[in-house]
Amino acid sequence: MELAHNLTLNEEVVKGLPDHKKDIFIFEWLQFLEKVLTALNRADVKERQKTLTNQLTALLTKSPGPPTRCLIAECLATLFSIGDTSPLFSTIDICNDIIKNRDDSPSYLPNRLAAITTIGVLYEKLGRMVGRSYEETVSLLIRSLKNAESQGRYEVMKTLQRIVTGLGSAGKNVHKEIYKSALKHLVDSNMSVRSSASKCVKALIPESQAILHTDVETIVSTCIRAFDSSNYDVRCHVAQLLAYLLAECLKVKSRTGSKAKIYDVKEVLGLLASGFVKAGKGSSAVEMVRGASAINREIRVGVTHAYNEFIKLMGAQWLERNMTLVLEHIVTLAANPRTTQTHIDAVYARKCIIFIMATSVQGMLGEKAQVNAAKELSKVIGKQMGVMSAESHTDSPQQSVITATQHVLVCSLQELGGIVQSLGTTATQLTTESNSDIVKPVMSVLTHPSSAARLAAAWCLRSIAIAVPALLTPLLERNMEQLDKMKSNGDALSGFSFAISALLGAVSKCPLGIPYSIGKKVFNQAEELLRSASQSSRLSLPRIQSGWLIIGAVMTLGPSVVKPCLPTLLQLWKNTFPRTVKELEAENSKGDAFTWQVALDGRAGALGSIHSFVTRCGDLLNAETTKRILVPLEYAFILLQKMPLIVKEHGAHLKACAAMLRLRLYDILCGLPPHSYEGAYKHLFRELVAEFTLTENPANTTTSLLRDMCHIDDSVILGAWLQETDHKDIEDQLQPNSASGSGALEHDPTYLYSVSNNIDPGALPLGVSVIDSSVRLYGKLFPRVSDKHKQQMLQHFKDCIKQAKAARQQAIQINIFTAVLCALKYCAEEKRQLGSAVVRNAALTLIMDMLASSSPLLRCAAGEALGRMTQCCEDNKFVADMVQKSFEKLQSARDVVSRTGHSLALGCLHRYVGGMSSGQHLSSSVSILLALSKDHAAPVVQVWALHALGLIADSGGPMFRTYVDATLTLVLNSLLTVPPSNTDVHQCLGKCLAALITNLGPELQGTSSVISDARLSCLISCAIMTDHPDSLVQAQAISCLQQLHLFAPRHVNLSSLVPRLCTSLTSPHLLLRRSSVACLRQLAQKEANEISDYARTLYKAANEDEQQVISESGLEGALFGLLDRESDSQLKKDVKDTLMSMLQSLAGANLSHWFQLVRNVLSAATDLASGDGKDLSTTIEDEDEDEENEEDDDEQFKGVKEKEVKSHLAPKWPTRVFAVTCMMKLMQECKDNRAHLDLALARELKAKKDNGQDYLVLHLSELVRVAFIAATSDSDKLRLGGLELLQDVIKTYSTVSEPEFPDHVVLEQYQAQVSAALRPAFAVDTPSDVTAAACEVCSTWIRSGVARDLNDLRRVHQLLSFSLEKLKSDGRANKQLIYSEMAGAMEKLAVLRAWAEVYIEAVSREQKKPTPSGTESLLDLVNPELRSLARLWIAILRDHALLSLSQEHQLPAEGGTFFTAETRDAVKSHYRSVWSACLHAASLYLKQEGFGIRLNTDSLGSIAELSETDRFHLLLGVAMEALCSRTSAQSDDTIITCLKSVYTLLTSKRESVVSPAISREILAVLHRLMLTRDNSNIRTLSINVLEQLVNTCRDSTTCCDDVTPGSSFVFSCLEVCLSIIVRHIPAINSNLVTSSVYQTSSLKYTNQQEMTQAVCAVLNGTPTNRK
Repeated sequence: MELAHNLTLNEEVVKGLPDHKKDIFIFEWLQFLEKVLTALNRADVKERQKTLTNQLTALLTKSPGPPTRCLIAECLATLFSIGDTSPLFSTIDICNDIIKNRDDSPSYLPNRLAAITTIGVLYEKLGRMVGRSYEETVSLLIRSLKNAESQGRYEVMKTLQRIVTGLGSAGKNVHKEIYKSALKHLVDSNMSVRSSASKCVKALIPESQAILHTDVETIVSTCIRAFDSSNYDVRCHVAQLLAYLLAECLKVKSRTGSKAKIYDVKEVLGLLASGFVKAGKGSSAVEMVRGASAINREIRVGVTHAYNEFIKLMGAQWLERNMTLVLEHIVTLAANPRTTQTHIDAVYARKCIIFIMATSVQGMLGEKAQVNAAKELSKVIGKQMGVMSAESHTDSPQQSVITATQHVLVCSLQELGGIVQSLGTTATQLTTESNSDIVKPVMSVLTHPSSAARLAAAWCLRSIAIAVPALLTPLLERNMEQLDKMKSNGDALSGFSFAISALLGAVSKCPLGIPYSIGKKVFNQAEELLRSASQSSRLSLPRIQSGWLIIGAVMTLGPSVVKPCLPTLLQLWKNTFPRTVKELEAENSKGDAFTWQVALDGRAGALGSIHSFVTRCGDLLNAETTKRILVPLEYAFILLQKMPLIVKEHGAHLKACAAMLRLRLYDILCGLPPHSYEGAYKHLFRELVAEFTLTENPANTTTSLLRDMCHIDDSVILGAWLQETDHKDIEDQLQPNSASGSGALEHDPTYLYSVSNNIDPGALPLGVSVIDSSVRLYGKLFPRVSDKHKQQMLQHFKDCIKQAKAARQQAIQINIFTAVLCALKYCAEEKRQLGSAVVRNAALTLIMDMLASSSPLLRCAAGEALGRMTQCCEDNKFVADMVQKSFEKLQSARDVVSRTGHSLALGCLHRYVGGMSSGQHLSSSVSILLALSKDHAAPVVQVWALHALGLIADSGGPMFRTYVDATLTLVLNSLLTVPPSNTDVHQCLGKCLAALITNLGPELQGTSSVISDARLSCLISCAIMTDHPDSLVQAQAISCLQQLHLFAPRHVNLSSLVPRLCTSLTSPHLLLRRSSVACLRQLAQKEANEISDYARTLYKAANEDEQQVISESGLEGALFGLLDRESDSQLKKDVKDTLMSMLQSLAGANLSHWFQLVRNVLSAATDLASGDGKDLSTTIEDEDEDEENEEDDDEQFKGVKEKEVKSHLAPKWPTRVFAVTCMMKLMQECKDNRAHLDLALARELKAKKDNGQDYLVLHLSELVRVAFIAATSDSDKLRLGGLELLQDVIKTYSTVSEPEFPDHVVLEQYQAQVSAALRPAFAVDTPSDVTAAACEVCSTWIRSGVARDLNDLRRVHQLLSFSLEKLKSDGRANKQLIYSEMAGAMEKLAVLRAWAEVYIEAVSREQKKPTPSGTESLLDLVNPELRSLARLWIAILRDHALLSLSQEHQLPAEGGTFFTAETRDAVKSHYRSVWSACLHAASLYLKQEGFGIRLNTDSLGSIAELSETDRFHLLLGVAMEALCSRTSAQSDDTIITCLKSVYTLLTSKRESVVSPAISREILAVLHRLMLTRDNSNIRTLSINVLEQLVNTCRDSTTCCDDVTPGSSFVFSCLEVCLSIIVRHIPAINSNLVTSSVYQTSSLKYTNQQEMTQAVCAVLNGTPTNRK
């Protein structure tokens, strides 16, 4: 291909090439020409212009493919713009002549399309240079539309758009014709034509004011019609057109006179509402929308897109100024009865309304503006409840009012909950300020007559509690109190029980939890409700429902809370169901409709609580408990078998109760071990099969699991990529046969506590949920039944499908195949065989029939099932037969359905069998699929064949290497010929290319001609896909380039790739943003500097009029901004990884930039969008200040801009938390360079002229300021990060000297800032984890020695003293807890650890440099509290010893000093972090004061007093237990602390306590440490302990016994000494020198002389036998 790199086309070479390479050669030449033309000067271009023009125009008649014709057009436009323009008109005439040609044959179509494309690019790039020729061209193009096929119409619309853009106002005389034609094609049957027509109309709007004067409503009506039967791309593009049109309408007032109709914000929003509800007054949209009575979901979703785009276009400032109007308008959409004609329509409409509010408020606004939005929504809720309150005073509230208010309330409450949850603890102001308390209006909804509204209010309270955990306990207590007060009101009873259940479900999301007593109180309250249910028939149903719902929620609190309640719970479950068959029969004979409803709801509730118990309390689910649970389940199952007769006798309204009963039973059985109910398989399978085959269900209900059961790689043929878009929440409702998007809390109230996510609450409709559960249970049990039953069930499935017809048949097929797939999946996971040959053949027959189904989803499921079968069958012949059947079918079948199904079957078979096992079938499979992939007449067949080919290439491994070249040629040729409108084909080509690149792997680095050609083909393919208009294809291109960079990095041009990746960061398509960030993440790991530089070139090259993707802060700043805008968790993780990699690589060389960037993120305190930023319309208003009467009207236009002004928002708290992490990483990267830690050296180096480096120590003031801002913020997580950063700063710079003031350190000047940052953390209402972190910082600050004056130190010391006093008062008073006992224990332990560390430091200072008499020291500050502290430290050690015991040991019933029996497991981690410091501090104190000293009892007087000997043994035992532990169990720091404590204990003159046995045990532990620990400090301390032990035992006659191994003190001493000598003098043991242990040891040459001398001194003092 080097021959293609000439300025002119080498036509001789082209003639000599094979046909399949000519197009590739021409394309490569055009690529080269496009790049080189811009680099040539005008004279060189003119010299070759005639030849180039002739060659390029000649190519127009050579049937060029889509990418080639685009390059031809670009090259011609560039040629004329640089060179002479005289040949331009003749070129346009040539193109017009080609278009005029009446040849309608398929072979001539590419020529016509090339001419149309060329004209469009020429007019767009050259504009008015084309003169008046455009009139003839436009007329010709519009006439050609009459007989044009879809590709032609698409290209003509695209070209007309380019003509409008290029000519601007100069082409106004043809605008009317273009407008009429584009508007007509806006409702074209072809989706790509609709998209291009919408872009054309959008381009006309700013150029033709007549549209804004007269045709606004006509365009709106047409856009609404365009949404009908549209796909995702059309909805996006038409929504953008509609939004742009309406935004321009708001500009008309300030641009034109009285001729135009003036629209205000209400009228514009009304136009959108007319499409949403199909009943806009005065709007012609109603007349244009077909079917006024039926809800068209595509139109509704399209209008939802338009709302979203309109608000986004108007901007954050406009939204803030019009917050009240916009929010009221949006939520009022739910009040229109036309939006909620049926329940499912109401659910879908609410989803759309919530999506609009979420994307605009949470996506666009900063935190301050979100707080205002929450207040507005709170007012909306209050107004709606005011309406209900007024209605309640009438004799009979109208159902229409209840319905209208309930949907408005549901939308408002869910959005309010979402806002508060995104704000986190910064939302505290919304719950504390009396004038903006959102809790009160939310609580008022709990008594609303509608259960949907009550559930939404409960969910909102759950969100508030998760955001502000301090409110969780008060809210629970408040709702429990209200439940007691209003237990005679059924609605209130239901509402407050919903709230309690939701709040209990929130406990698992709040790390600090709730007091354990709350769980017991709630359980007792629920039990009382159940026991009192029979006292009032009117309240029996709500009491039973509420009681069981609350009990199910209590189960989420975990085994520690549930265990004491378990006996009562088992009895309640037992009493809910008949105890004998006779009772059940008697119940059948005397029950009426109401009693049956109460009984069924109660039993369903009981089963729901059992399911919650099985799911959340697995530790309590032993054999005995399982056995007792199965008793009520048995009677529940018997009851289910009798339900058809009960429903028939007492009414169809019991069907829902029966369905809920079945759902609960299936869910429980899924959670229990299958062997525990093995005897019930026969009857259970009958029920399950009848469930999903719809035997007794007249509705055609389908499961929602089939798409999830299919492989994730099959998303390209199923359209499942819509799940990976920003509009997933609303696009879900358009997916066929999935029921996705229809989730609502009213379908299953248990979701209040059982749902795992906090974003999208709600279960699927009951009918779907029951089928889903039955399918899951069937799949789990199928592998465990006999072959006979398997064969019978598979045959039954076949019979059911045959008997059903039309839509019902398809519904049954979907359910059956989901069950079969689930069963095969479980077989593969559990490594079980499918069964005998009879079973396999029955399954195969079922699957093969479905490969010819008309449903793509079923064909995909059948292919997946066929592949799964190979995992469950070890018979290779069986696999070969399956492959052969597909071969035969593909060779004989000519219909699209069979060819697609069997193509996928081949791909799935190879995917699951693997390359090595399917080698004998590989050649035939590839050859057939290659042939099918070339069938351009059937794009659907191409898609499925290419997808299957990609699967084979991906799984084939080395076996596929032979077919790479042929497949790569197919991919490249297809990319050059397939129309861009066939996006599915291009996506499959991209996936196939990715599989080929993976297959080639590192070979791509090779230099052979074959590899070079393959690499070039890959690069050309990527270039074609990169320029494709579809975002999914572009994302696939980026993924392929990412793989190419992985295997052949030097062949990927980063100078073009990185700017494209940066541009894609602002794409409206999630998949494109995600792939771009993933690629940047990989590049940043090794080439961070290059991508940063290339990104900056994009900023420098940007024009002022363009929206700059990369700002002055570079790529790093853009990525930080992305964190605030994105909600996708994977994308945010990749962004963070990218930033961390770049920081690690670049921070050292460009410290000031990174420090400034992170500092700006952390220091941003206000929203610029909430500030005084003004746009163009504001300026216009200011110029006319005298017109005060119009000032209010102009407010609504303030967000519209003629010149877009980019608004900046202050980073949100999650971004700032990450910025704190970045700052700590920055400090870590700088620690290795001494200049960053030495102020004098940094100043000296900075003073040098040639030194452009910056040093972190020079920014210390900013570093402290940033830490202060974070530590005192409103967000608890940010406070924790700020405190951690402050601690790092103290540790790093506490010893850095101040050059100007000798004997002082640089941190001394920041003492006030440090104490000010710490003080808020010790407030009474501060969460325990924040206070615990602050205690650690206090300890670090005091121990650092920065504050030398005790008066300065007292400011921080007082904080610790306050915490200690608070700890003592908590022990004396029965204080009401907000958080769990574990949280209180964590705080108390942190306080005591801080005091312990400070005391250890004070003693250390006194030992090093005793304080002169009359002078206060640090020890003097600690002394007043030591007696109390020592008692508490010993209590901690005692607790730690108890917690270290195995589970078999029974703890005291009251627990320990700082933990209860329920918190045993939760507090272990906190004790592990504090006990070592307390051990050392207690050892030092008792050594100083004596073990017999009487300690204070003023704190926690319940602590048992220990004797003198017990204290010594406790301290020594705790230390020895840690020293004996595994190497991985304790850190080196803990071991060092323990050794210091043991040394202190041995020096405390307690020789009588140290028995020979204890001495030998200590020596054994020391010997083990010498063998397992390489830390030099540990070895030094071990020798000190050894020496002290020898000194202690020297005068003891019991220690001077014979040198007997295992029982001799002397022998143990010698053993320890020898292990040290051998390690440090390896010549003694030659085997050690060559051992791997010694070779990897870090002590090979460390302190050899000192260690040897110390050991010799010990040996010299070792006691000898006196005999």
